[in-house]
Amino acid sequence: MTADDKLLTVPEVMARLKISCSTVYDLIRTRRLASITIGRARRIRAHALNALVHHQLAEAAR
Repeated sequence: MTADDKLLTVPEVMARLKISCSTVYDLIRTRRLASITIGRARRIRAHALNALVHHQLAEAAR
């Protein structure tokens, strides 16, 4: 498994971006952050998180 394949929890995403739980779920709900559900657990690929950050940076540079 590469670093991009790693599955992150919502708290891990919160810590990495320094944002609230509701903001993470809002990003997921609006499909700006791709995620999967395994049972009742929500997981986000590290690659999806990186893609979100790069997209946000590109938008900010416009």
